[in-house]
Amino acid sequence: MGGPLRILHVVVNMNRGGAETLIMNLYRNMDRSKVQFDFLTCKEGVFDKEIMQMGGNVHRIPYVTESGHRKYVRDLELFFKEHKEYKIVHSHLDKMSGFVLRSAKKANIPIRIAHSHNTMSEGGFLSRAYKWYAGNYVTSSATHLYACSQAAAKWLYKHHSEKATLLNNGIETDRFRFSANTRNIVRKELNIKQDTFVLGHVGRFAHQKNHDFLIDVFAGIHQKIPNSCLLLAGDGPLKQKIMGKVYQLKLEKKVYFLGVREDIHNLLQAFDMFVFPSLHEGLPVTLIEAQGAGLPCLISNEITQEVDMGLNLVQYLPLSDKYIWMKKMIDLGKKQPRREVYQEALSKKGYDIRKTAELTQNSYLDLGSEAV
Repeated sequence: MGGPLRILHVVVNMNRGGAETLIMNLYRNMDRSKVQFDFLTCKEGVFDKEIMQMGGNVHRIPYVTESGHRKYVRDLELFFKEHKEYKIVHSHLDKMSGFVLRSAKKANIPIRIAHSHNTMSEGGFLSRAYKWYAGNYVTSSATHLYACSQAAAKWLYKHHSEKATLLNNGIETDRFRFSANTRNIVRKELNIKQDTFVLGHVGRFAHQKNHDFLIDVFAGIHQKIPNSCLLLAGDGPLKQKIMGKVYQLKLEKKVYFLGVREDIHNLLQAFDMFVFPSLHEGLPVTLIEAQGAGLPCLISNEITQEVDMGLNLVQYLPLSDKYIWMKKMIDLGKKQPRREVYQEALSKKGYDIRKTAELTQNSYLDLGSEAV
């Protein structure tokens, strides 16, 4: 047959988002002599170089926001017409996967996987209306349905959700194991004292992640606990706006904007608590990572219960009451719980990426043999 089975993953770009992190975690743990990943993207991404080093190809067409609907669809159709080598297309664009998989179907690509990573569309009215239109083609064009959670499956696939395969957002559990030594090193690098109460968040600066709410809550916390700080890892369109709010509240010496980090597994060691007030999520990889690091997690009750690994680390709170968030943070801050080792528990729950990668690899190989 000559070489590994090549899977085409379709994403906007390969930056450090939840879906992209999962794909890279899978890719690194695959037997690449059997299965190789290629990518159809629209923009450059931070993972592009690593992908090419591992033997993957990165193809690019302009995104619909740059090219317009007709040209975007034409570009998709032309791409699949010119790349008959792909027997399996795995699209991670949520509702926008409808156009991708419709074009793949037109090109007679036998295996077409839709993968739901969310529970709501972003953007204004027109953007969401367009995504709704695209979403109508998902179940009629896909041969297989994947999702990161039951909630994500129900959102994208509606009454077809029971047919969806749940693919756990696994992590390399041993990398997140708590280390007091790493905690001290990271805090020293950031000029944070060992006795400072450190709240942390990892996420893109976008409406969905609700940074506005997080800054308001931290402002209240800082009044009660002056020896506290907030670490924010990530980038995104609303970063400047949030930085402006921090300056306005005179918290610029207490809120650290850390940008896109390659060492989240180390950074989590420096946190005392993980705070995640998202408006909606599929099943966030960052919350699995935080639990893997033994961190107490205060999260919005808009997030699926499936993310709770049963380790007594997750508390769900309503977004209607900032005072409850402040009170819980202060109470937990006084306790400073021991950071246990939870790797075995995550593995039992199916969130060890090595197991996920093995299952996914076998699934691809089975599908590949069907497609011959």
